[in-house]
Amino acid sequence: MDTRPARSPEEDALLRTATRRLPGGVLGGYYAPTDLQFVVKEARGARFRDVSGREYIDYLLGSGPMVLGHAHPAVIDAVERQIGRGTTYFQLSEPAIALAEEICRAVPCADQLRFTSTGSEATFFALRLARAFRGRDKILKFEGGFHGTHDYSLMSVGPKAPKAFPAPTPDSAGIPHAIEEHVLVAPFNDLAETEAIIDTHHDSLAGVIMEPFQRLIVPDQKFLRGVREITKRHGVPLIFDEVVTGFRFAYGGAQEFYGVVPDLAAFGKIIGGGFPLAAVVGREEIMRHLAPEQARTGGQVQQAGTLNGNPIACAAGLATLAELRKPGTYERLFRTGNRIKSALQETARAAGFAAQVAGEAPVFEIYFTDQPISDYRATLTADMALHAAFTRALLERGIVKAAQKIYVSLAHGEEEIEQTVQVFTAAFAAMIDHRSRRPQGGH
Repeated sequence: MDTRPARSPEEDALLRTATRRLPGGVLGGYYAPTDLQFVVKEARGARFRDVSGREYIDYLLGSGPMVLGHAHPAVIDAVERQIGRGTTYFQLSEPAIALAEEICRAVPCADQLRFTSTGSEATFFALRLARAFRGRDKILKFEGGFHGTHDYSLMSVGPKAPKAFPAPTPDSAGIPHAIEEHVLVAPFNDLAETEAIIDTHHDSLAGVIMEPFQRLIVPDQKFLRGVREITKRHGVPLIFDEVVTGFRFAYGGAQEFYGVVPDLAAFGKIIGGGFPLAAVVGREEIMRHLAPEQARTGGQVQQAGTLNGNPIACAAGLATLAELRKPGTYERLFRTGNRIKSALQETARAAGFAAQVAGEAPVFEIYFTDQPISDYRATLTADMALHAAFTRALLERGIVKAAQKIYVSLAHGEEEIEQTVQVFTAAFAAMIDHRSRRPQGGH
């Protein structure tokens, strides 16, 4: 049980207002059990405090962008210097041009770049670009892959009863049925099935979109290279969704980390340094469809946004990337992540749980199953009730994580690591008690 102080009257009042004014009382992303819900007051480094004064170790990290930790001095300084010069222009600015140049210098597939404000927009416009380039309508995505919240993305992200490939399953109410006709779905890490689908449908495909590291599933290297070869053979653009992996796995993203280069990629999270910013990057022959002169031929892809390339976000992004370029930075991030990841696996095993810790050092998660996590359908074998109880046990002891991710930052130091391992041990002890009191049967 949570032995920390109870919520204060002030925080209770804020949560009542949130419930009254915000659907579900949330912002739409992070969900905590009602009795454990909180309101953040401030954040520094790898920790934050709520309005009641309770402290948490943060492995949510704003859903990923805070790779340096919260309120990093270099980022704060860059933002303060920029904010006195104006907050937004809807025009070119020095920070926007400098950040575009740095991202294109870093990312293997990036000849050119167009800023957006969110990762969902970045993947949406990457698909529109692919359609304009190919003159085709259909896209292929992978079951379990998440590419934001637009209609084309929310297909077969988390189907409870998956259909036979390549049929998609809508994940949200309000998606037009017509969208289903334009989306094909393939199994991640299954090259033979993917190749068969692409070979059959290549003439109608505008593009193939994938997370090279799908949610928490590490790709088979033959699979990634194979998808690249198949799409190249048919002239179908390959799109990497690097909103999570960009500048997290390596300075050049997952395409540098895994050594496979797509035609287009979507970036977000880290490149904005904690501010709303994302981007589509790619080969010039595809990106040129965004140029105004393409309007003369009818080939221009329309894309605009009031805050695209916002100078404050770009200044924060530049400061973040400058920190990531420092020698030894990624080695330190991976070293920290591997220690926490290994501790999670070891404490689960010591407590007697069948569990798999899936992912890479900078972002991973535990699945309560004895099956290897190689694709989306393998995740369905996991005991979600145990997982929910584990996540709750962490939160009760002052550790916040995403529902299905543990993000690691450069701000997580020895004190946070030691405290986290202690909480893992205590949480699994609580899980043993939870398991002993559960009714038998099923997941």
